[in-house]
Amino acid sequence: MTQPHTVPSSPLTVATVQATPTPGDVAGNALVAADLVRQAGERGARVAVLPELFLCAYHPPALAADPAGTDVAADQGGMVADPRLDPLRVAAREGGVTALVGAAVRHPDGRRTIAALVVDRAGEVRVGYDKQQLWGDERELFVPGDRGATLLVDDWRLGLGICYDGCFPEHGRAAALDGAHAYLCPSGYLTGSEHRRDLYYAARALDNTMFVVFANAVGGVDPWRFNGGAAIYDPEGRVLARGADDGTAVLVASLDPAVLAATRAAHSMLVDRLPEQGGARVSMPG
Repeated sequence: MTQPHTVPSSPLTVATVQATPTPGDVAGNALVAADLVRQAGERGARVAVLPELFLCAYHPPALAADPAGTDVAADQGGMVADPRLDPLRVAAREGGVTALVGAAVRHPDGRRTIAALVVDRAGEVRVGYDKQQLWGDERELFVPGDRGATLLVDDWRLGLGICYDGCFPEHGRAAALDGAHAYLCPSGYLTGSEHRRDLYYAARALDNTMFVVFANAVGGVDPWRFNGGAAIYDPEGRVLARGADDGTAVLVASLDPAVLAATRAAHSMLVDRLPEQGGARVSMPG
């Protein structure tokens, strides 16, 4: 296990995106994603995070009606060769950007997962991570992933989560204990959830003294209307960049390893944590 107090040698510029995909239109959404990644690269980003299920849109009726059309297929090695994603491959390769984009993935064994696809700087697409914590009716369409994942970009370690994963402190902590310097969370938060949206990911940053990059869908039609607010948090949970509750946005910030080192020196929870929280608990009358 990588020591959580190590830090990278140089800053990393990242982008988080809020945008509105079209339900069921993988090819069209890939074109939109390519343009957003291109914008991120033009602003100096080396990593761009797009919302949960962006390629098919987070729209359960469309996902249930046309699984074959809304899924992308992965091979045994987790690689994705779907030609609908070619514009995204080109944008990542030409811009020198590693993109993380949400998709519904069909695996060779028949499993269907909510995944974060990694489109690397060479234009290769692979399944980076399958969502472990499924929310509500997602369980009717998908199966959960069974492992965590860390993306390596330069000498930065970037833990991966998807939306509801980030509501569980232990998910972010597992990433931090694997040495993550930042936690990337493509998400889909519905209108009305603004308080939780703004609290969970700031808390994960402070809990684990790591940067957090939160992407979110925006717009849509009730009951699948999303609330934007994409954000990048520093290791104390302070906002480095945040989008409005509506409208498309590409938000860029530099993750500074000096800030990471200073925060972990001042707030040493990762080093001081107990392997168990005090053993057996005691109950007593009041």
